[in-house]
Amino acid sequence: MTATELDTGTPKMLARVDDGIGWMIYNNPERHNAMSVEMQLAVPRILTRFQQDPDVRIVVIAGAGERAFVSGADISEFGARRTSVEARADYDARMAETWSAWRALDKPVIAMIRGYCMGFGLLAALQADIRIAAEGSEYAVPAARLGLGYAFGGVEQLVAVVGASWTAEILFSARRLSAAEALHIGLVNRVVPADQLEAEVLDLARTIAANAPLTVRACKVAIREAMRPPADRDRELVAELVEACFRSADYLEGQAAFAEKRDPRFRGE
Repeated sequence: MTATELDTGTPKMLARVDDGIGWMIYNNPERHNAMSVEMQLAVPRILTRFQQDPDVRIVVIAGAGERAFVSGADISEFGARRTSVEARADYDARMAETWSAWRALDKPVIAMIRGYCMGFGLLAALQADIRIAAEGSEYAVPAARLGLGYAFGGVEQLVAVVGASWTAEILFSARRLSAAEALHIGLVNRVVPADQLEAEVLDLARTIAANAPLTVRACKVAIREAMRPPADRDRELVAELVEACFRSADYLEGQAAFAEKRDPRFRGE
């Protein structure tokens, strides 16, 4: 299948659909893929396209080059965009659009992490369902070294992944964690040699893409709801998605493939 390149509105963000996988690449390698506002504005556009495209079964996010996933927000923009009350309000509004697009995406996401994964980069990686990292990758939230406030949403997500104590150490110390430490605390799913990273990610992505899309979606939504406070969980939505699986043609295909001892051919229907 030929890859389809998407128009992201900026050369600093690349996106394509290739054999059922939607790729979103942070493409600012000369600045270690530091996220500018221009790049942030492209993220909702890309994610919405992936969400609406039935050919996209899974999304992989990565950084261009060998040195960084995302090294953080572009600090050179802080003076103009994150200092005055008005500028910060505008920045926060733009960021809200990004997080809204992430919440609306009900397809699985893998973060392929190489090199620096700092600040905003770590927050971006936390949007993924699965994080696979290269040996030598590093993780940190340097807010305490910059004197800026770290929003509650980011704290909440970090606590949900690594717990309160490790979140405290990460945020209070602002120190860099090694890939081994990130694996130990559950920040990443696995750590592999750098030269095997893309192959590992592709193998897992293709495995997930070949599975029943309705089942994967139901599982992702159920996991998301399980992370919410009990009173806020949409159990009805989860039940509807589970029922849709049982009523689908894919459910019949799965049974037929099992009986015929062949690989299933799921269509998401």
